[in-house]
Amino acid sequence: MQYLIQLVISGLAIGAIYGLIAMGFAVIYKSTGLVNFAQGEMTMITAYIAWTISTTVSGNVFVVAVSAILAAVLLGLIIERLVMRPMLGEPVFATVMVTIGLAVILRSAINFIWDAYPHGLDIGMGRGIVHLGGIGVRTGQIAVIATLLLLLAAIWAFFRYSKVGVAMRAVAADDRTALLMGISATRVHALAWAASSVIAGIGGVFFALSYDLSPAMFQLGLKAFPATILGGLDAVLGSGLGGLLIGITENLAGGYIGSGMKEVAGFAMIIIVLMIRPFGIFGERDIERV
Repeated sequence: MQYLIQLVISGLAIGAIYGLIAMGFAVIYKSTGLVNFAQGEMTMITAYIAWTISTTVSGNVFVVAVSAILAAVLLGLIIERLVMRPMLGEPVFATVMVTIGLAVILRSAINFIWDAYPHGLDIGMGRGIVHLGGIGVRTGQIAVIATLLLLLAAIWAFFRYSKVGVAMRAVAADDRTALLMGISATRVHALAWAASSVIAGIGGVFFALSYDLSPAMFQLGLKAFPATILGGLDAVLGSGLGGLLIGITENLAGGYIGSGMKEVAGFAMIIIVLMIRPFGIFGERDIERV
């Protein structure tokens, strides 16, 4: 029983990271109708920037956190302005291919700017062990789960009650009608890319706190994408919860069936779910959702 609880807790922790990155996917899709296949690379870039800052300021937590968030915002805005805005009005296939090309460029930039060796992000916290009922849990694992839950609540309130959130939903539903109503689609897109970069970047930083920071981190995007599909591609809250489900499923499959199953469990899960609900567990066809 203790082994099962340990698997579930560690699954929740890695699932929370998947959930944060998956929410980044969903925020962009909900606001622009675009799937960003460079999400994992953007996550990785933010984590590397946080590591660089931590080595410069000797791991000051506040400075690292604020700087990483600002860097993520800037990264998202630069990509939207220089790469994605010129693609407005172009076929969806062409735009998706641009994000794939962007992913390759960002992945190569890691080796060009930094190096190919693994690094540990040490900011003086996140790696301590807390014992809960005889089970050791890292403080970073507790923090990432709490962060996901707080962001889920904040994003739900943002899309439901704020004028900007309603504007983002309007642009996603019909950008031409939204434009006639005085809503700037370009500003909404810029905000979506910045928010997506920050949310996913937070997930990347938490991953770096618990595991090694390396160029292989781009695979987090591949792991988180099933969570987005599982929860509902345009359901931001569902994507976050989908990450938790994927994380637990992976850990249980790896712990009880075999380590090889851990890599494919998430994808097997979405195949089964999509055969039953093509729009995801938390998605609802033809109904507005967040």
